[in-house]
Amino acid sequence: MELQFQGDVTQTRMSRWFPQRLQVGYTRSMLAALWLHPAPRHIGIIGLGGGAQAKFCHRYLPQACIEVAESAAAVIALRDAFRIPADDARLRVECIDGARWLRRHRGRFDLLLLDAYDAQGIPAALSTQAFYDDCHAALGADGVMASNLYDTDTRSHLTRLRRSFDGRVLKLDEPGMSNKVAIAWNGAPHPAPVGVALSALPWGARGQLRAGFQRLAQAWGRVAQH
Repeated sequence: MELQFQGDVTQTRMSRWFPQRLQVGYTRSMLAALWLHPAPRHIGIIGLGGGAQAKFCHRYLPQACIEVAESAAAVIALRDAFRIPADDARLRVECIDGARWLRRHRGRFDLLLLDAYDAQGIPAALSTQAFYDDCHAALGADGVMASNLYDTDTRSHLTRLRRSFDGRVLKLDEPGMSNKVAIAWNGAPHPAPVGVALSALPWGARGQLRAGFQRLAQAWGRVAQH
């Protein structure tokens, strides 16, 4: 099952048999950010789409409360079709502009996931220096964010992220896709070896995140060598 923009641009994909599985590669790469913060208590998501990352976090990170901002009521209306859980004590979906929503959440999130785009790419309001400054401000002292950079000027986004996060940014190219994933963080993480970090996650999450953890660890190692 897929949610598509005009033409053949797929926003999300879901297995009817395994609705919590991350079917699209870049979503797994985004959640590689868990290697830097393995047990987030508060997760923010801008862009619901088919809810792939919200469902994954709700299923496999039971300690976390998840808040989602989605600007399109028509997307939220597909919530049941994509088997996204109803709002409860751990999950809340709000129909609101993501940039405005983020400014209400200073210092709140351990993990922030940005996956908001339309058929024209990432909206202008979610591309400014001020917006990335707000992303930085919305994270806790050791918070981590991941952004899906699709159909956009990747270099400009990375430049703004580096300004906001004082250079603490890594880029992951998504194999076989045009997406790039940017990972940015506060503080000075000391991630465990990949195998150890994976072992702390539920069994159903480990296979999905292993390759992303390994790629992020390799990128981290290259930076550390310099």
